[in-house]
Amino acid sequence: MFEVLRKSLAIGVVTTGYPQVPGEISTWGRGRPEIDLATWKDARSGAAACPTGAIRCEDIDGSRFVTFNLGKCTFCGLCAETDPAIRMTNLCELAVQRKDDLWSSAKYQLAPDGSQARLLESRIGRACGNAPGASQSAAPSIEALGSQVKTRLHKVLGRSLHIREVDAGSCNGCEIEIVGLNSPVYDIERFGVHFVASPRHADMLLVTGPVSRNMELALRKTYDAMPAPRLVVAAGACACAGGIFGENYASLGGVDKVLPVDVYIPGCPPNPYALLQGILLAIGRL
Repeated sequence: MFEVLRKSLAIGVVTTGYPQVPGEISTWGRGRPEIDLATWKDARSGAAACPTGAIRCEDIDGSRFVTFNLGKCTFCGLCAETDPAIRMTNLCELAVQRKDDLWSSAKYQLAPDGSQARLLESRIGRACGNAPGASQSAAPSIEALGSQVKTRLHKVLGRSLHIREVDAGSCNGCEIEIVGLNSPVYDIERFGVHFVASPRHADMLLVTGPVSRNMELALRKTYDAMPAPRLVVAAGACACAGGIFGENYASLGGVDKVLPVDVYIPGCPPNPYALLQGILLAIGRL
């Protein structure tokens, strides 16, 4: 016991100061792709390289319509390898309350050779970043969310927040990151947030995976067993929009196909900072 105490005192505090201070994300970390819409010459190469169909383009009457769904993006970087207008970042705090905020779109005038001659109009979802000439609503400050979390919990719930996590068919990548939330580094319990074994004790349902058809009934029963008011958070690209699995004979293609979702956390997998931001954001929706 004394040896453990000695080591603890020697090591000191390892818990991150997030969200009061920015998260320490490695420059090698994979986060949101950023697309320079103004200089984008040909979206077809990125769309062809994308394994999940997050980037799509369609040519109609001399115009090209391009869409980017951040909810489907796995941050693999294949699009950036084939298209100089796309670069990978390490930005991970991307949780949103509306699914529309994960979508971006652009319309281009086509050149005779099939490339994009001119950007005509664009819309950037809140989670997708900024682009020249694009409209975007202001995102809430993560620092403000963190500083108010305990006040919100006591005001709305009158106690701590309890989370029941359900793996609805994931590859376990998201689960590894969720386990990290309870480590001394991230220490989610300092916010009064705890994971519980029973949905009857839970205020929030944290779901990973694309919701396999074998897990649909179990997910519905878990949700029905939770007392109201209750929150649902979709964690990871699979939970947001099906991810690499998509929608098929074995997969429903996302949590919102089964349950009402309050917050979407994109990423494959979202790291603990991204999960923390999404959970804190969800508390403001209760």
